[in-house]
Amino acid sequence: MHYKNIVIIPAGVLCLFLLQINQALAETIQLDKDVNLIFHWGAALLLYAHISGGFIGMLAGTAASLAPKGKALHRKAGKIFYIAMFICYSIGACVAPFLEMGQRTNFVAGVLALYLLTSGVSAAQRRNFRAGIGEKLGIVVALTITLLGVFFIYLASNSPTGTIDDSPPQAFMLFVVAGSLAFIGDLRVLIGKTLTNTQRTIRHLWRMCFSFFIASGSFFFGQAGLFPDWFNASLLPLALGFFPFIILLIYLVKEIRQSHRYRHI
Repeated sequence: MHYKNIVIIPAGVLCLFLLQINQALAETIQLDKDVNLIFHWGAALLLYAHISGGFIGMLAGTAASLAPKGKALHRKAGKIFYIAMFICYSIGACVAPFLEMGQRTNFVAGVLALYLLTSGVSAAQRRNFRAGIGEKLGIVVALTITLLGVFFIYLASNSPTGTIDDSPPQAFMLFVVAGSLAFIGDLRVLIGKTLTNTQRTIRHLWRMCFSFFIASGSFFFGQAGLFPDWFNASLLPLALGFFPFIILLIYLVKEIRQSHRYRHI
């Protein structure tokens, strides 16, 4: 199957269900009717920029994931993914504190996604990787997110509803796992001062895929109401939601095998 055909499948699914996105307006910024019309337009602009960024980003991420690494399609799709998801995540993180519904966890998820996205791209761009201010800031962000993940798990476990901001304790394991991995990675970089090409590639792979999963998981698992019953009853949400992790596993195995092969040449 050609890459173009593979990309068209998830693109068609996303386009079909994006038509129902107006149902999600109930959780957007709520403005009083007497507020200046400009603010209403601004809120609508932020909403659709967030949605469009996520939509375009997931398509570009799919193309970048399936394209041969290092080739023109991978680089171009990767740039589009970065720009689109940077817009999506930035708006999500900035707007979350102002929504009527509890969105503390969404704010943290947005910060985590931005951190993984930017540090993942940085790893790919810095051919001669040297630890710097980015890694010093990153280790603080990673540790904070890890601790917040543990805190949210505690709050949800002790909540009368068993949730916090409508999310169960298990949902916050992503913060703990991703935050811990990122913290360990940045700590190793700061101690070692540099990374080999293999280490740099793995750093790029897992951070980009985890960032991608925050978008795909939020859409396919967190917006089930946008999809028809037949779709939710199938394995499609599971496959599409965990698609970034599948790609991550495939390329990690490939990268490790290549590294092992070169070591014995």
